[in-house]
Amino acid sequence: MHSPTDVSAGTWRQLLSGRHLGTATVLAGGVALYATNVYLTTSLLPTAIDDIGGQRYYAWTATVFLIASVISSMLVTRILGAKGPRGAYLIALAIFAIGTIVCALSPTMEMLLVGRAVQGAGGGLLAGLGYAVINAALPKQLWTRASALVSAMWGVGTFAGPAIGGVFAQFGAWRWAFGVLVVATIAVAALVPSALPAHTPDNTTSSPVPILSLALLTAAALLVSVAGILSNLAVTATLVLAAVILLIAFVAADRRASHGVLPPSTFTASSLKWVYLTIVALALSSTVETFIPLFGQLLAGMTPLAAGFLGAALALGWTLGEIPSASATSPRAVRTIVVGGPVLVAFGLALTAAFLTDQAGAGAIAAWIVGLVIAGAGIGIAWPHLAVGAMNSVSEPGEGAKAAAAINTVQLIANAFGAALAGVLVNLGAPSTLRSAQLLLITFAVVACIGVAIAARAFPSSRGDQP
Repeated sequence: MHSPTDVSAGTWRQLLSGRHLGTATVLAGGVALYATNVYLTTSLLPTAIDDIGGQRYYAWTATVFLIASVISSMLVTRILGAKGPRGAYLIALAIFAIGTIVCALSPTMEMLLVGRAVQGAGGGLLAGLGYAVINAALPKQLWTRASALVSAMWGVGTFAGPAIGGVFAQFGAWRWAFGVLVVATIAVAALVPSALPAHTPDNTTSSPVPILSLALLTAAALLVSVAGILSNLAVTATLVLAAVILLIAFVAADRRASHGVLPPSTFTASSLKWVYLTIVALALSSTVETFIPLFGQLLAGMTPLAAGFLGAALALGWTLGEIPSASATSPRAVRTIVVGGPVLVAFGLALTAAFLTDQAGAGAIAAWIVGLVIAGAGIGIAWPHLAVGAMNSVSEPGEGAKAAAAINTVQLIANAFGAALAGVLVNLGAPSTLRSAQLLLITFAVVACIGVAIAARAFPSSRGDQP
């Protein structure tokens, strides 16, 4: 438990100057690499396929990356315990760089898929470490701002990825785009020895890997990822149902495990489980951005480049929302922000849905942008406080790093389920693009409404000064 004075001492200047600047750069840089890679690869794929073939594997470039990311994200705490922050980051960056090099040199799509899997393994570690190392390498009063900075890198990646990938794709030099990513990875790695501690008091020992929990969660992620790329609605629904059953089995197995994926506090009277479920609701809602570029092209006749940046509107709102939100410190203000986040998401998505129309003009497009930015801002204002809330909701102080690392695992699983659900909804609306878009946005607005009630449980007003 902490009081407002514990966190009010931290400022952006403290985080981004002096001895904390290097640490903040590494934490943010690792997540920026992961996020940029996601969007960069998407923009490069059409050009890469023209060069090396493999059209039938198009969707699998995302699937293998996601599955590898989910698996590695569950190993963050173990690697951190065995190698310390410095060693864990160097391992993650090395794996990511190797995977990126394989992608750059791939002569066939099959080899590119191998590279994407290796990239995903390194990327999952980087995304998880970005949160897990915050409480080991930074003072408590800087946690909220550091969480906001790390999360803001998704907004950076949403713009940097398409921009870098688009430029190189336009000149047919898609391999060099991966080369730029390798250089950036090496630059971040060069900062690690001086920016991060070799070991921390909490990671002198490493707990065993929860094989059963990992297997169940991986199988659920695999099923839902496959479901999202199939066109047969009945098969898709069956796979999603099977994935939900496996997810329930994972929760049951993890609860009984002595060393599970989620901290033991998740299954107690602690608010941690509600914090995670709030993250799930917001992460699910964010997956609407996957189809926004498609809707922009088909409903408004936008060019692929313009439609791609339309899809970035939600990420822009996310980034704009979380930076000022991180300055809030009082428990009452934090609770208002977190509960208000899903409200803004629901309103923003509903606003976008209200202005959907065939042959949309400039006015409708402007309304879409406003709605998506509002929805993104709702996620952004809540996110940094959810990360800190997870770290502060554990029963034992030593669980803080594990609670933070699990944020990324929870987010990845929610994204996988959200992408599959989005695919199902779009298929339900077919062949009408307008109906598909309306069904997707309205359904996810309802999910955000459910998130309001969950967020209220995550940050109950009766808990005094504990967020």
